[in-house]
Amino acid sequence: MVQRFDFLVIGSGIAGMSFALKVASKGKVALVCKTNLEEANTYFAQGGIASVTNLIVDNFDKHIEDTMIAGDWLSDRDAVEKVVRNAPQQIKELISWGVDFDKDEKGNFDLHREGGHSEFRILHHKDNTGAEIQDSLIQAIQKHPNITVFENHFAIEILTQHHLGVTVTRQTPDIECYGAYIMDPNGRIDTFLSKVTLIATGGVGAVYQTTTNPLVATGDGIAMVYRAKGTVKDMEFVQFHPTALYHPGDRPSFLITEAMRGYGGVLRTLDGKEFMQKYDKRLSLAPRDIVARAIKNEMDTRGDDHVYLDVTHKDPEETKKHFPNIYEKCLSLGIDITKDYIPVAPAAHYLCGGIKVDLDARSSIDRLYAVGECSCTGLHGGNRLASNSLIEAVVYADAAAKHSLGIIDSLKYQENIPEWNDEGTTSLEEMVLITQSVKEVGQIMSTYVGIVRSDLRLKRAWDRLDIIYEETESLFKRSVASKDICELRNMINVGYLIMRQAIERKESRGLHYTLDYPPVKK
Repeated sequence: MVQRFDFLVIGSGIAGMSFALKVASKGKVALVCKTNLEEANTYFAQGGIASVTNLIVDNFDKHIEDTMIAGDWLSDRDAVEKVVRNAPQQIKELISWGVDFDKDEKGNFDLHREGGHSEFRILHHKDNTGAEIQDSLIQAIQKHPNITVFENHFAIEILTQHHLGVTVTRQTPDIECYGAYIMDPNGRIDTFLSKVTLIATGGVGAVYQTTTNPLVATGDGIAMVYRAKGTVKDMEFVQFHPTALYHPGDRPSFLITEAMRGYGGVLRTLDGKEFMQKYDKRLSLAPRDIVARAIKNEMDTRGDDHVYLDVTHKDPEETKKHFPNIYEKCLSLGIDITKDYIPVAPAAHYLCGGIKVDLDARSSIDRLYAVGECSCTGLHGGNRLASNSLIEAVVYADAAAKHSLGIIDSLKYQENIPEWNDEGTTSLEEMVLITQSVKEVGQIMSTYVGIVRSDLRLKRAWDRLDIIYEETESLFKRSVASKDICELRNMINVGYLIMRQAIERKESRGLHYTLDYPPVKK
């Protein structure tokens, strides 16, 4: 079956939904999400969203400088300027959609400060800011008559000239996107034709064994664009959140927000000793890459599987007020954070690279935009500054909306796209082949392509992943397409990209730390 929309949005986080709301007045919008509207990285973002709002003590230049420093001076200054200077206006728009940010008794924003920020500039809603934003956007989406939501639908491939029989390579100029093949909940694969397509599929955390991301974060959009010969950049820069709740068996890991360290939380080894003074003068408020490596070094040196985060010295009622969800979660495991230390360990959390886009969020493929964690705008450079991701998503969604609205009237559907062809394939009977491969990919990535890397580790990961790749491609070609095998293919593609770009970077920089190229002392 063929369906036609002016705008096809693949992904339902803050990036995809805010774009959909901004373009829906101009045409029909399809919003595709592979589970339900709530299951996106946005929903799990606890800490907040960064924006300069208190002009008495803060200004754009400070936020720009903090971002450049955190990114190890690899950030694109034009992208940084764009996000920082456009942030306040986008905050106003979020509020107009119903987002309720916490205020103090005087009615001003109750601002937090997180690692790497020189001022208090993080807007939040208790410790579930992402959920508050997601819920507000969902309500706005559901009310809009021009937006059709396709829950439990899965994008398999984007459509380009390749599907018209044209040979497409990475050197082919003017590759165009015409929509995507989308699988419905019953396994039927429909052709969604669109004038404009936006990829907003989120991150890649599920490629790792231990992650804070929802397990839908399998890098689908990045893998689809790469297979379509689009440009993908900076994949080596995977951010590991220093403080995921250590509770073996939980996948994903529960996040202990960075705001808790901004609040005064202190990191300690299992014998109760502070250790961050050995690594950085900013102590527990150092940027995440430094804190994550410090924790890993303490764990490796001591043979421990976690460290502690301590907020027992803070006022108990204040702690419960600021972090109600963390308090309840820990209490359900027998940990009273007002009296007990919280066991934490690093976990894969955020991808700084992705589909390369320009200042209008345009990818290297015409008519295809990418926004949010799946995109590489240049904002984050070598390491994302805390709480910059949500604001990046809405600023670039706005840029994509403005640019696409300016060209939509000149675009037409590509009508002669063939239907999905699964002739000669059979149903996959041994699901264990896929589930085992998914586990192996996670183990390879966490063991060899994690916080600390080396040429030997990356070579070993490459060789092991190559075997899984060959097995999976053979299985895919002879099997009826399913979400599970498509996700596995995407995870393997993404794993390769992270490894290859890590191998190519012959230095320790930002989040990419390799034993073979120790960081230069500054």
